[in-house]
Amino acid sequence: MSQSRRLLAVAVFAAAALSVIRVHAITYGFVDSTNLFGNTGAFIVKAPSGRIYPICSGTLISANVVLTASHCTTYFERDLAPAGYVAAVSFDSPIPFGALTSRSTKLVTVTAVVSNPLYNAAQSDSEDIAVLLVDARQTRGITPAVLPAAGLLDVLAAQNGLKNSVYTAVGYGLQNRVTGGGTPFFVDVNPVPRMYAFSSFYSLNGGYIRLSQNASTGDGGTCFGDSGGPNFLDVNGTRTLVAITITGDAVCRSTNVDYRLDTEMARSFLAPYVALP
Repeated sequence: MSQSRRLLAVAVFAAAALSVIRVHAITYGFVDSTNLFGNTGAFIVKAPSGRIYPICSGTLISANVVLTASHCTTYFERDLAPAGYVAAVSFDSPIPFGALTSRSTKLVTVTAVVSNPLYNAAQSDSEDIAVLLVDARQTRGITPAVLPAAGLLDVLAAQNGLKNSVYTAVGYGLQNRVTGGGTPFFVDVNPVPRMYAFSSFYSLNGGYIRLSQNASTGDGGTCFGDSGGPNFLDVNGTRTLVAITITGDAVCRSTNVDYRLDTEMARSFLAPYVALP
């Protein structure tokens, strides 16, 4: 991303965050120190011991619905729930976890974990989308994210409107990528902050949008723990949640692969839970 495009993205999404700290976590991004993305939360699991752990990210899309990824929810249902773990969401930032678990962290109660029954391993459209139903009384004061109209990205692509588009990825990824002096490695950040980064358009297909997070071209992106988190695009002045983070390259340095929310498949899954534009 060119410096001018980065400044434009900051003006649109982060005008109030003039003192953001540049760190290497979500990858080459910024700590959301002024709550610009207050509707982005962490998918939390609470162990029988009482300790909490963020496993993925998510976005409030209505008062009682948090959007995330099915590979996150199926992991919880298959491996963690049987071991006595309980699902929750937190919109706090930062969030102390593990040995630093704090009673002051506000946990939103999850009333149901809903994985997509059509979730699969297909490269074209894995239907990797899920929702967490939450207690709406505990999300008062948080403005839900705006979802895209049907086929939005296809329309923009036909108008050559994706070529220079800039996206904002948000999440609670746990790993810091450390470089210099040898092989890059990851270390956990605790408490984990909500972070965001700017990415440029790379490619589009039926189920996914791929974004560049190559730091050498000025882009940032996502890493482990950011799965299920939002990727926002400014559409006619409205911050719009167009895709959720699914995967990327192993070192979190090249490509962010995101599940589109404007497709018939995604909208079909979401329709029972939220009003769609």
